[in-house]
Order: sequence, then structure tokens, then C-alpha cells
Amino acid sequence: MDERYAGETQILRELLAIMHEHDLQTIKVKLGDAIYELSRPMEPAPSAEPARSVASDEPAPPVAGANVTKVFAPLTGVFYRSPSPDAAAYVDVGDRVQAGDVLCVLEAMKLFNEIQSDDAGTIVRIIPGNGELVSQGDELFWIDPSTPLGTGPSTSLGTRP
Repeated sequence: MDERYAGETQILRELLAIMHEHDLQTIKVKLGDAIYELSRPMEPAPSAEPARSVASDEPAPPVAGANVTKVFAPLTGVFYRSPSPDAAAYVDVGDRVQAGDVLCVLEAMKLFNEIQSDDAGTIVRIIPGNGELVSQGDELFWIDPSTPLGTGPSTSLGTRP
């Protein structure tokens, strides 16, 4: 791969992160002889009357209770649930985690940063999708610390199948 191309790709990724972080719709930039225009889709304007949802087979996401611990992104980056595309996810909804267990990785500027749990509990919600760009401060996980120790599957890296 051409070094210039790799450098431009990294710059474009950083610009996308800036767009997301500052809620920008369009950025136009000239890199060398090339001009790039990056744009995000416009969010639909809220309608006068909220749409009524039709019942679906998919359960509604849980509501954060007083006992739910939220895990936030410490930096802007791309959210990955596993260490590589062919590896199992670090955690799934319903998994029991201990303090220090790796929950995900965030890729920022070609560095993969492991995000660890500060508390023990059960994963009740995973907010971003795999490969989704998240901003610093975005919610990543909800953990219910009220699950008694010794129940539910362990997600320690050494014991996961």
C-alpha cells in the first residue's frame, strides 16, 4: 500500500471522528491533488406527532434502573466487541463480568485500547454496534451489579470457550 494513501486514509478517519464529535454534517478538505468531501446523512426532523410503534418480536431494550452501572467511552474511536473479526465477543448480554474484565476495544489512531469493567455484575445492555464510531462520553455498556457472585457465565478471558 502506498504510504501517502495510508496517511490520507488515517486523516480521513480522524476527520470522520471530528465530524461525529462536533455533530458536523459536511467537511471538504484538499489532500495533495485530491479533494475529499465527507458528509453524514441528515437526521430526520421530528414529526408533529410521534410515530406509533407496531408490536415486534424483538424485546424493548432494558431501562436503566438505580442499580445499573453505565460504562462510558473514555475516548473517541471505533467500537469493537472482539479482539479480531473472527474471534468471539469479549462479552454478550447476560454475561457475568468481574472488575478488570475486558469488555471491548476502542480503536483510535491505529491503537486498540482495551476498555475494562470497573465493577462486577451482569451485562444488561450493549449500546453501540460493532464497528460503530463512538465519541468520548458515549454510553457503551450497562452492568447490573446486583447479580450475586457465582451465578451466570464468567467472561474472564481464561475461562471463556
